[in-house]
Amino acid sequence: MKSDIIYAPVITEKTSALAQANTYVFKVAKHANKIQIKDAIEETFGVKVASVNTLNTKPKKKRVGRYTGTRKTYKKAIVKLADGSIEM
Repeated sequence: MKSDIIYAPVITEKTSALAQANTYVFKVAKHANKIQIKDAIEETFGVKVASVNTLNTKPKKKRVGRYTGTRKTYKKAIVKLADGSIEM
């Protein structure tokens, strides 16, 4: 299903600045490819996608007291929308 591909938006200072240029960042399923991500975004939000770039995040080492571990990894999709697809 297309709704199983998009997990959540990534909201940071950097992604908020990208939103000014019609570019949005989402956490997506690891098995999803660019075409599946594009179709899911277009169907879910009703917009026209111009391009999709993906990357797999690396696990960062974190420590709590004497215990060490790593953060979870996830796949990130950077989606650029076509001009005029969102009315501001």
